[in-house]
This record gives sequence, structure tokens and C-alpha cells, in this order.
Amino acid sequence: MDIGKRLHEIRTAKGLSQGDIEKRSGLLRCYTSRVENGHTVPSIETLEKLAKALEIETYQLFLEGDKEPEALPVTSRAAPDTREYKLNEAFKKLNQGDQELVLGLVRKLTKAT
Repeated sequence: MDIGKRLHEIRTAKGLSQGDIEKRSGLLRCYTSRVENGHTVPSIETLEKLAKALEIETYQLFLEGDKEPEALPVTSRAAPDTREYKLNEAFKKLNQGDQELVLGLVRKLTKAT
């Protein structure tokens, strides 16, 4: 999923300029440009601001096309794994570059299995 491309598609479909997004979100126009061109990966908080400026729900930034996601049935809830919690907490403390490095490593490890 190319979040920048999706952001650009929604913004232009709504007839909004990057300047309009700046006024609505408080994010600089050049920042929106960097996201749309794939030079910057926005945080969840920033995605929420962008979605609000676009007058959509945040999850809609992750949809491909106009189809709503199908609801998946919940069959059971597993007990939280403390390892996942610890991993998540450690991951949050990393800077963005290190987070990307970890994600790349995890992708490689999961492809190997």
C-alpha cells in the first residue's frame, strides 16, 4: 500500500490542494508533498490529522478503491501475549529509521519461513 499515492488520490478527488490540507490540518504544504511523493512516512497521529482534513475516517486512507472492508467474524480472543506487548513498547521507542530497519528485518524473516 502506497499511503502517499492514496492520500494524493483522495485529495485530488475532493478537489483540494495541498494548501487546503495545510489550512485544515496545520501540517505544512511541503510536508503533504513529501508524504504524497513517498519521501516521508507519516505517524498515526499525522494520518489522523490528514484524514480529518480530508473529511474521511482514518481507516479509509488504507483502502484500495472505494470498497468498504469486509467485516471479519471474531471466533475467539486469545489472551494477550506479554512478548508482543514488550516488543511493541520497545518498537515505539525507536526512531523512524530504526523502525523501518526492524520492519525490513521482520519481513525478511517471515518470508524465510
